[in-house]
Formats: sequence, C-alpha cells, structure tokens
Amino acid sequence: MNSRNVLLAVCLAFALTSAANAKVSPWIEVRSPHFRVLTNGSAVDARHVAHEFEQMRYVFASRFAGLRLDSGAPMSIFAARDENTAKSLEPGIWKGKGAKPAGWFKHGWEKQYVMVDLDRETTGLNTYALVYHEYTHSILHMNAHWLPTWLDEGLAEFYGYTRFESHKILLGAPTDRQINRERPIIPLRTLLEVTQSSPYYHDEDKVNQFYFESWALVHYLTFGSGMGNGEKLSQFFRELQTGTDQEQAFQQVFGSFAEVEKGLDESTRLLAVTAAVVPDESQVDEKTFTVKKLTVAETEAELAGYHLWGHDLASARPLVQQSLADDPKLGLAHEENGFLLFADGEDAPAAEEFSHAFALDPSLYLSLFAKTMLSPIATSKVAADEAAFHAALVHVADLNGQFAPAYVQMARLAARENDPQSAFGLSRRAEELEPWRAGYHLLTGQILLRMGKGAEAAQYAEFVAKHWDGPDHNEAVELWNAIPAAQRPAGESLVEQIPNNTQSAQGTVQTVQCGSKDQPWTMVVRSDGHPLTFRTKGFFAFGFSDTLWWGEDHFSTCRHIQGLRVIVRYHPVANANYTGDAVEVDVRDDLLAADSAAGKMTAAAKQ
Repeated sequence: MNSRNVLLAVCLAFALTSAANAKVSPWIEVRSPHFRVLTNGSAVDARHVAHEFEQMRYVFASRFAGLRLDSGAPMSIFAARDENTAKSLEPGIWKGKGAKPAGWFKHGWEKQYVMVDLDRETTGLNTYALVYHEYTHSILHMNAHWLPTWLDEGLAEFYGYTRFESHKILLGAPTDRQINRERPIIPLRTLLEVTQSSPYYHDEDKVNQFYFESWALVHYLTFGSGMGNGEKLSQFFRELQTGTDQEQAFQQVFGSFAEVEKGLDESTRLLAVTAAVVPDESQVDEKTFTVKKLTVAETEAELAGYHLWGHDLASARPLVQQSLADDPKLGLAHEENGFLLFADGEDAPAAEEFSHAFALDPSLYLSLFAKTMLSPIATSKVAADEAAFHAALVHVADLNGQFAPAYVQMARLAARENDPQSAFGLSRRAEELEPWRAGYHLLTGQILLRMGKGAEAAQYAEFVAKHWDGPDHNEAVELWNAIPAAQRPAGESLVEQIPNNTQSAQGTVQTVQCGSKDQPWTMVVRSDGHPLTFRTKGFFAFGFSDTLWWGEDHFSTCRHIQGLRVIVRYHPVANANYTGDAVEVDVRDDLLAADSAAGKMTAAAKQ
C-alpha cells in the first residue's frame, strides 16, 4: 500500500504557467562517478554541484559501513542557472508567500529529481540544506525497514546542514531552525512517540520545535559524552532494524531517559555547537567529470521528464511533443509520451509507444517494464505466456538490478504458478531493495500465509501495523485477520484505523468519474451483488497497495482502478443517487483472489 496516505484534490488540473512553451536552448550534461547534473549554466558550476554530491555520498560511505547508496530510482540533478529557470522547473513553489528554497527534491519510485538554483548558491552557508536533507531521507529509506519519525527527521537535519570545503567536510553544523531557547524541551518520551500524524509534525507552533529537538538529539547522540562519535547511534539504528522495541533499544544503548534528557537539555543551551571536520578522502577530481552538450530534443525530453515525474503533466506535454517533432527517433521522448498516454487512459497507444521507445533505446528498462505489464501476457495463465512474461521481467532486472517492482511481479507470477519458495525469495529481494514500502513486507506475509506459515506471516502483519498508519496499517490488519487465530501471538490484537463517524463498504470498482469544478468525483462499487455509488468534494484520503505496478509515480484516482477491490469509509447521505460521501478510499491489490489457488500453493509448499 502506498506508504503515505496521499491527499488528492478532486481536480488536479494545474493552471501553471511554465516555460515549457518557450523555445528551449540546449543544456549540458556533466557526469561524475555517481551523479548526473544537467544545466543551462556553465560546466564549471555543474562540476561543482556534482562534486558536492560526491562529497555528501562519501560522508555516508565513510560513516556507515555497508550502507546501500545507489537506488533503483536513478537521480538526475537539474542545476538552474538563474531564478527564471528555477521558476520554470518549479512554478508551484513560487506561488506561495515566504522565502523560496534554493533547491528542491522530488522523491519517486522510478526516478528521482533534484533542482538547485545556481543563482542562490553563494547566498549562505546552508543554501542547499533542504536538498541534502531530502537526499539523506532517500539514503535512509533504502536501508531501513522503519525509523521513528524523530530519528528519520533528526538524521536528515543533521546531515542536511553538512558544509563542504575544497579538502574537508564540516559535519554537525547548526540547523537554521529558529526556536525559543527559553521554552522547555519536548519530553523525551513524547519526542520518541511522534508520528507523521502527530501535532508536533504539523502544527506551525510545534513543528520547528520538533525538528530542532530531533536535530539536537541526533547531535547529542553523536557528539555527546560517551556516545563514541556516533557509534552508539549506529548500534541503535541496527537494533531497530532487527525489530527491537524502540524504547527498549534506546535505554539499552544510551542509558535511562532521565540521563539522556538531562544531557540533551544541557547541550541545547550551550552557545557553541560541537562539529567534526572530516577530511575529504573521496579522491574525486572535478576535472575528470565528463561533459556532453545535449541536443535540443534531448534537452526537451529531459525537462519533460522533470515535470512528468513531478506529476505536472500540463508542463510535460508540450515538451514531449516538441522533442518528438525535433527527433522522432529519440527513445526517451517516446517513453515519456507513453506515460502521458497511460495517464490519459489510452493504454493501447501507450503500449505501442513503450515498445517503440525500447526498440529505439534498449537501455530503457521502464519502457520494457511498462509495455510488458500492459501486454496480455501479464495476466495470461497459458504456460508459454507465463514463460514470456517471466523472461521479460528478468530482462528488466538485468537492465536495472535494483528495480524492485520487477521482483514484485516475478514473485506474484511465481505465486500464481504455485511455486511458493521462488515467490518468497523474490518478494524478500523486493523488500531488501525498498524496505520503506510497507506493502512489500505485506506481500511476503501474504506468501508466507499461503505457504501455511501463519505464525511467520503474523510477524510481518504485526510489524507493519505497529509502525505504519492509515491504509498501510489497515492492510496489515486485514492480513492479520486472515491468519488462523491459533497461529497469531496469544493476547495480541490489531484493529483498523477508521475515520470517526464513518461507515465502511468494500467491493470491486465498476466505474470512476473524475471530478470537475462543478461535478463531484464519483465511483461505483459492486458490493455483495449491489452497486453502491460514492461521491466526494474537495480533498479525500486515497491509499493503494504498493504492489500495483504503476506505483506512486503514475497512480491516478481516475484511471486503472476498475476491477480492483476497494474499501470505502464514508458518511451516508440522504440522496437517492448516492450511498455516501467518501472520506477515505483504499485500493487493494490482492495476491491470490481465489481460495483454490491459495490451497494449491499451500499444498505445493508442503511437498
């Protein structure tokens, strides 16, 4: 299930004025050993940006042995030469009031994008703190099954303010968060229990205090007396990944809450902040970074991708069309056009575009994956089709061995073919690649249940239910309830998180009608043989299983959910045309719908 409870507007027709319609001049691409920078500025500036990212990567490599540093979602860094370019890339952030960030980070399941404003690079020591904060999150989330919110945000703040010089790196620099130092600190137990749904994470009066104290606690647990320059913090991190209870692990590693709270309080009142100077031994020389001038068509396609994976389809469309006109044989532009067509519900033309893109550029594994998933072989039960489906997924994994969705689909295919051991191994591989996605843990739990290993499946369900909120939590409870009571831990119970004063219904989606300014979003669900019609106005919560192949990057409330099972939480209405107003909708991707298939798989596991 989507690891965030995404709030979606009924109408997502962004009326953003973008430079997409303006004439595009060629950009340049700079490649360092691990990063790719695109700019309309100078190669010198782009090399400097790439070098800083290399230094940041070196910080993690040197301080955390064995940390995975390269994601299955490749990252492209767009270095905008001036504010006008930055505005064209991120028009939305210039619409609000207040200071504008000098950088932006787009987390994606398939691709990640960074924007830095070169015009703002010299305005302060912490110009790109937001970017490095989010980059830290991306590193943490590809290595951790779960982190408490204070640690996730505290580490991101701590490393986000890293400063770089020519031959050294300053680690532990103070945060820019402005707080009232006379105000009492958040009690340690309260801080440890904060979640993303807590007031400390959202209320304007409390959020800065939470971020500052999370930074301060990480700083203290790194540089405080007896903390071993971060060794104990690393030990605590490892304990959490083994499933140790946070409170138990905290006191076991750091000592009593009272002792830590006292040390933290004293450290936050000091005028001087301890920092560490780390020699830059990354041995990366900017002069060795390659420079390539892009064609106009390549530039247009790259800019289109930035908007497309940022869900700004209106800005992406003209750029894609112009790129195709300028170079009809550019595979990347055809891939992006395929995703635009897919977003419009034009699946057949989208599949053709993905096929064309992959034929033009055999390195485009996303095109191969998408065309395969849109092909009839993805759902066929004919042996030859299943073999072809598996071969295509293996090819995707060969092109990008860290692309977890390919392993998810191979696991589901193995389950369908009653090969539980292979299904389990493939699902575990997906978990290792994307441990932050609750739905991947639940997929493994579902497979274990169908292998007759209910007790192990219960551990997965309990882990997710206790560490995730919203739709992820509820999907875990559903798995828990499917496990025979005798195989669940005695005395343990899990309950769904349901919005107050709502009723629940579940069934299969028949039709969806997207909303407009004058028309509500509506969905017809067949439940127990009867059609139920739900509507909503404005915002509503929408969650979906992580195992849906199009994932967060291409999910739409308007397309591709027909035929899937949904759970709807709603307020009943006195209207003959509607059952109720939807408050929350969860789309589920069932592993094995038929009991007979589950039975066959269980039998196969026992052989």
